[in-house]
Amino acid sequence: MNEVTTLFTLVTVHVIALMSPGPDFALVVQNAGRYGRQTGIAIALGLSLGILLHSILSLTGASLLIHQQPTLFALLQAAGGLYLLWLGIGAVRSVLMPIFRPTAHTETVTAPQRIIANRKQALVKGFTTNILNPKALVFFISLLSTIVPVDMSTSGKITAIAILWITSFLWFAMLAWLLTGKRLQQKIQQWTPYIDGICGVLFVTIGSMILLNLLVAR
Repeated sequence: MNEVTTLFTLVTVHVIALMSPGPDFALVVQNAGRYGRQTGIAIALGLSLGILLHSILSLTGASLLIHQQPTLFALLQAAGGLYLLWLGIGAVRSVLMPIFRPTAHTETVTAPQRIIANRKQALVKGFTTNILNPKALVFFISLLSTIVPVDMSTSGKITAIAILWITSFLWFAMLAWLLTGKRLQQKIQQWTPYIDGICGVLFVTIGSMILLNLLVAR
């Protein structure tokens, strides 16, 4: 398989994976329509930078070394699971608090807005969500070790890394852009509690499964 075919196969598999619902997808959906286009694109950039780092670590063999160190990989899994759990609890809490404590509604809405509206913090949130996801680490180890041959040229590997990063950013930025159209954004504002609730449950479920699998494995 020549390098062009390898790169085409790589980007095809990666795009399919990007479209699959997961923490990255949910983070964009949850925040872009609610907090604006710039925030959504900042999150997209953060997510793509996390994927860029995963790609570099995987192609240089660093991710494989982490995966082969049980204690280090367990710590990464625990950190990722706890972080996703924290995101999920925060999202579910923002939905439930106005129901049980109506007087706190204004505070629970405006405080997260002030936090996420900062583009720098949105970028960090996107990057952290991706880089701390242990499933992403395993995915890129499997993807790159299976598709990219060991003897691939340095320029070919650099191209592969660039393609993965650019494709990731374009996908999440496009998703953020679509979600912040005027008509759709108005509807999303109405659906915000449901979106937050669904994304919160997703984060809690994935985070809990990571931690549960970690405990069972130990």
